[in-house]
Amino acid sequence: MSEDRKSLGAVFDAHTDAEFKTRDIEATMATMSEAPYLTHVPTMTGGQGREAVRRFYDSWFIGRWPEDTKITQVSRTVGEDRVVDEVIMSFTHDREMPALLPGVRPTGCRVVLPFVVVVGFEGSKITYEHIYWDQASLLVQVGLLDKANLPVTGAEQAARLLDPSLPSNILIPGVKP
Repeated sequence: MSEDRKSLGAVFDAHTDAEFKTRDIEATMATMSEAPYLTHVPTMTGGQGREAVRRFYDSWFIGRWPEDTKITQVSRTVGEDRVVDEVIMSFTHDREMPALLPGVRPTGCRVVLPFVVVVGFEGSKITYEHIYWDQASLLVQVGLLDKANLPVTGAEQAARLLDPSLPSNILIPGVKP
């Protein structure tokens, strides 16, 4: 991998460290371009433009994650102007999390959830983030959605992602794992 590609991964690592470890808005914004945008696809939270993204981070994202939040990287793909991370995030829903669960009071439930983060770059600065997760799985795990009569899963998604020997096709009627 070229040094340029490695540096994109390093910039994104610095970005996520500032978001989740040091919880430093200035350090987070220092990794971003002059006109970034951020979209959490399932909830349509984020912002467009430097001030809107900064306001989102300050008001609804940085410092709004539970203390026990853990991020486990599953894979990373680095292109010429893009980094794609596949991660599993785990946490106890012990505080309001407007970016993921807008308007939902803390449930105290444990969550283990796969995420895909697509990060675009202009030069060495982040210009956008598209963040994806299965909102139904999140709602099941915090007790807001009953999976009994729906074709959805909860933490089983993350478990199977980490251990492909776990059963597949568990939602297909009549199929035995």
